[in-house]
Amino acid sequence: MRIVITGGFGFLGRQVTGTLLRTRTFRGAPIDRLVLADRFVPSGAPEAADPLVETVRGDLTDRLDEVFAKPVDVLIHLAAAVSAECEADFDLGMRANLDTTRALLEAARAQSAAGGPVPRVVFSSSVAVYGSDPALPLPPVVSESTLPTPRSSYGIQKLVCEQLVADCTRRGFVDGRVARLMTVSVRPGKANAAASGFLSGIIREPLAGLPAVCPVRPDLRVALASPRRTVEGILRIAEAERGAGKGRLDGGLPVNLPALTVSVAEMLATLRRVAGDTVADLVTIAPDPDVEAIVGSWPSVFDNGRAAALGLEPDPDFASVVRDYIATEGPDAGL
Repeated sequence: MRIVITGGFGFLGRQVTGTLLRTRTFRGAPIDRLVLADRFVPSGAPEAADPLVETVRGDLTDRLDEVFAKPVDVLIHLAAAVSAECEADFDLGMRANLDTTRALLEAARAQSAAGGPVPRVVFSSSVAVYGSDPALPLPPVVSESTLPTPRSSYGIQKLVCEQLVADCTRRGFVDGRVARLMTVSVRPGKANAAASGFLSGIIREPLAGLPAVCPVRPDLRVALASPRRTVEGILRIAEAERGAGKGRLDGGLPVNLPALTVSVAEMLATLRRVAGDTVADLVTIAPDPDVEAIVGSWPSVFDNGRAAALGLEPDPDFASVVRDYIATEGPDAGL
């Protein structure tokens, strides 16, 4: 079995890779090759030294011949430009998100058309496909049947890609699955360009003794998932059989990964309770209208029923998320 992970050296890519390298199986079958495709391969990355791993470095659209040099059984597509990047640079978002996804789907289609296996394609979408339009406000609880009305270029690009995956699946070109990710918190390492990055930064930086700025009002409610629950969700959706019944992927709808709903004020109160006043006082509230316009347009309360049918549950509370981060990463991880 040959599995390709795009964005393989990004945060989630490395988390998914680490899980697969520990088990060395997918749906009970041995993994013969794990291909990590990314623009950059960090020097000394331990994953790259594993004999199971092959790396493909560079722009994906220029490296498709390498990615598909041998049949691809599973493609986990995590590579993307993030929300604030796409809002600042429209062309970047269109190239990195829409054009790259379409190119991957075309390559997968060519493989199956040539008599090769129909690839199982797992697309990482986002809660950003939803947005509260004044003419069509979101319901109090959002589910997969809620009409997506994105309020950002990033959300639009993710939604278009979802539809491409759905149509390629309907046509039999790929076996597509869409996992809509909640905001992942707490991410280790340095901040990225995501509008939601502060939802990790206001925990991560203070724990490392560094100041942090919260760019939204404290009463803003958000939907979060820990790295552990996010990776679990991606792989569960990747491995699920299609069909009716618990543990199966019924129909072609995307799956919203389980969401923990919490306010920013509750996040900061949890930090104070877990780490103390000195740490919590390193956070400054300084609202940024541009950030709040993006993050504030996303829904915060989800019906987790479809994910629950696959055996997936949200984090129990934010305190467990913070304690898990400290236990697995250490308070100064990546800084």
